[in-house]
Amino acid sequence: MGMHDLISIRDLEKKDVELVLNEAARMEKMLSKKADALLAGKIVSTMFFEPSTRTNMSFQAAAKRLGAKLMTFYPSVSSTAKGETLGDTIRMIDGYVDVIVLRHPYEGAARFAADLADHPVINAGDGGNQHPTQTLLDLYTVKKLKGRIGGLKVSLLGDLKHARAMRSLLYGLGMFGAEVTLISPPSLRMDEEIIKETKEKFGISVSQTSDINVKGADVLYVCRIQKERFSDQYEGEKMQREFRVDLNTLKNADQSLAILHPLPKVDEIPPEVDSDPRAKYFEQAKNGVPVRMAVLNLASR
Repeated sequence: MGMHDLISIRDLEKKDVELVLNEAARMEKMLSKKADALLAGKIVSTMFFEPSTRTNMSFQAAAKRLGAKLMTFYPSVSSTAKGETLGDTIRMIDGYVDVIVLRHPYEGAARFAADLADHPVINAGDGGNQHPTQTLLDLYTVKKLKGRIGGLKVSLLGDLKHARAMRSLLYGLGMFGAEVTLISPPSLRMDEEIIKETKEKFGISVSQTSDINVKGADVLYVCRIQKERFSDQYEGEKMQREFRVDLNTLKNADQSLAILHPLPKVDEIPPEVDSDPRAKYFEQAKNGVPVRMAVLNLASR
């Protein structure tokens, strides 16, 4: 991690990702005992210019479990409300803290901040661009549940055109040699360029379909259909109804299937699936803490 920033999954080599996954496993073991000495005396600033529940809370939990002090930046009650630029704000906070965790609505904001700051910057999401710790926690979850990533059959289902996290996930799965099936309505397919890049770089098999059939899949990763992006509201709602994973969809799926979802989920997975033993998304969300502990600890070295 150049200067220990974490901006995009594409900045990482496979060995870097493996380092994070191994460190996260170590953190998970340490959760019950002395992790709180690792960053004692350090200050972590969480700067969320955009609402977030899971990412924000799990970064805060991660920092606290490592023994760091938190400095939370609230844009609405700071000089940002007076028009202070992001660059000035970053320069100022950089003088106070040891690590900056940034979420910002503009693509490229995290890279811009990392270029200005002397201390490590961790991207907690910049617009619809990159969200590297989500991909790391997704890979960690798959590896923890299945013991490996390479050779697994992974289906990504939902609105693959707009779900930017799915692009990074495809890249990460490619890095480890998984076999990927993309399941989406024809109008919501993933950008061909991204599929081509991943295939060429990692030589993995990626197939596309509009048919929701998860027979033989090891992992099913679901993201929502973003109906607010449709000009025709009825079209959006129709797709939302069709692209759901209910108990009926899971009838012919293997008992060993792991169902993942980045959360929050709306109606793409109805509540009755939550109690199915194959549903692993709450465990996945919990893995955000050891993974983000690993990222903070590695950044602070």
